[in-house]
This record gives sequence, structure tokens and C-alpha cells, in this order.
Amino acid sequence: MHPDVTADLESLDTTLTTVEKVLDVDELRRRIEELEMQASDPELWNDQEHAQKVTSELSHAQSELRRVTELRQRLEDMPVLYELAESEEGEERTSALADADAERASLRTDIAAMEVKTMLAGEYDARDALVNIRSGAGGVDAADWAQMLMRMYVRWAEQHGYGVEVYDTSYAEEAGLKSATFAVKAPYMYGTLSVEQGTHRLVRISPFDNQGRRQTSFAEVEVLPVVETTDHIDIDENELKVDVYRSSGPGGQSVNTTDSAVRLTHLPTGIVVTCQNEKSQLQNKASAMRVLQAKLLERKRQEERAELDALKGDGGSSWGNQMRSYVLHPYQMVKDLRTNVESNNPTAILDGDIDQFIEAGIRWRMADVEA
Repeated sequence: MHPDVTADLESLDTTLTTVEKVLDVDELRRRIEELEMQASDPELWNDQEHAQKVTSELSHAQSELRRVTELRQRLEDMPVLYELAESEEGEERTSALADADAERASLRTDIAAMEVKTMLAGEYDARDALVNIRSGAGGVDAADWAQMLMRMYVRWAEQHGYGVEVYDTSYAEEAGLKSATFAVKAPYMYGTLSVEQGTHRLVRISPFDNQGRRQTSFAEVEVLPVVETTDHIDIDENELKVDVYRSSGPGGQSVNTTDSAVRLTHLPTGIVVTCQNEKSQLQNKASAMRVLQAKLLERKRQEERAELDALKGDGGSSWGNQMRSYVLHPYQMVKDLRTNVESNNPTAILDGDIDQFIEAGIRWRMADVEA
């Protein structure tokens, strides 16, 4: 093998060995055995929520073990691929070496993606994510943009096999969404998606402008960790104002005949949460309470962070508000303003192909924390 290839494979081996140590592969195998025993208990499903948590954690652990095992096997196969390629002659040799180089490049990308996963070690990173999207400046175009962003994240989750539960969709009058709240349910979703928080900007020829003018629209993405019982976020019923109303669909039409939608107002903080996607008022209130708890937990975390920043003499977080720009006209480009990662294929990005941005965002955040 060429010395450069040997050096590259040694570098990949070093990175993968670090990943295996951080994941603690032996402990991962032990945890899978333990979860498999729990999953085989016929009484597990007596508690639906606990059962779903066990099966979700088991599926995630099995997937992580499978990924890291496959990466190790592919890396061990690389010298054999090069040996076979070098034993060929002429065009066949050239073609086989090109195939080996392509596999090495693919392996490097996959190991880097696995390495990013090991950076999710924050207090709440292992939680499910609660995503809230709100349309900003830009009128009907901004509402349409909010709906496009929601579709992007839902498609991304579906492509990875992650569960999505929609709590609320507030439709705008003409088209699109005023706001939407949904949960992405899989381990480490909060740590993964939290780097998507901020203002997303769209530049395009407006489909709603009969003169075909260019329009800039904004939408805000908020990502919160889903609250667990250990968080002790207690809400006094006396501090809540509860309103019920009929769910509305696109264009403002009523989508059911009973007052099942719920709006909760937390009087001490002024936080307002709505939920209208469940069938009953009781279910909607329970979902709205989960969202309110997540918002109160985030508020508590921000207050604690502000206190720490004051003690450190830090002027606050260095996170910029406007974090990504999506340009569809006069040229095609999506650019992350924090990491400088860019793509000239907005169609694929808006169809859920956002892993490169998420991975770069996690690395950027890690470097920011260490700085």
C-alpha cells in the first residue's frame, strides 16, 4: 500500500478506537442483554410509557453497537481491498484502486459521523427533543417557510427511523404555519437537534407575489429537552389559566365539533402553550403540560447559565441568533453562518438531508465550549 494510504488507515484506526472507548462497547453489550431481558418480560407492557422507553433504548443501543462493529469490520477489510487491487493489472487495477479509495473516503465520513455522536455528553443531551417552529418576519412567505422547515425536520427524522409526535399546528390564514410544536422521540435527540436552534432565513422568488419579486423570510426554531420525572418541574394549578376551544385547520376552518383544543397560560411567567392535535381535551391538556414543563425547565436552565456567566464575567452565550441561510434565488445555496458549512443543493436539504449541518454544528459547539 502507498504510505499515504497506510497513514490514513492508521489515523482512522486511532479515531475509531477512541469512539469504541467512549461508547464502552463491552458495557453497551451488557446493557443490550439487560434491556432484552426487560423487553421479554410479558408484564412490561402494563406500563406503556416505560415499555416504550425500554424498547426505544434497546433499539438505539443495538443500532449503535451494529454501527461501530460494522465500522471496525470495514476498517479491517481495507488493507485486503488494496492488496486485491494491487494484484490486478492495467485498467482493472486502476478501477479496483479507485473503488478502494472510494470505500476509504466513505469509511472516513462514517467514522467522523460516529465520532460526533460521542460528543453528546451534556446533562440533557440523551433526552427526546421538543421542537417549536414559529414564523417570523415575511408575512405569508414566512408562514410557508415555517411549514417547509417543519417538513424538513420531520423528513429527517423519518429517514433515520425516529418517531415524531405532533402536539400543535397553528395554521396561518392564507398558507403555511404560524407555529408548530412536535417531539422527536429517540435517544440523544435533544443533544443532536439543539444545534438547530436559532433563526433560519429563506431568500426566494415569492410564489405568493403576482409580480414574482424576491422575498426574504424568517422562521425561529426552538429546541428543548423533554422533561422527565426527575426534573422536579412542579406547576401549581392555581398559577394556570386554562382555555378550551375548537381545533382549526388550514384556512381557519374548524376540524372538529367539540372544544378539545387547549391553551395553557402560566401566569407567573406569561408562557402560553397550545395543543390541538389529540382527539380529547384531556389528552391535549396532558400534552400541553409536557410542553409547558419543557419551557419552564429551559427557563430555569437559562437563569442558572446567566448566573454562571455573571460569575465568570462572561458576556453571555456566543451563539448567534441568525444561524442558517437558505438561498433559492438568484443562486442556489444553503450556508450555516456559524460553521461555514454550505451546500448548493437546497432541494436535498429541504427534503431532510441535514446531517452534514448537524454534525458540523455539534463539532462547532464542542470547540466553542472548550475555547
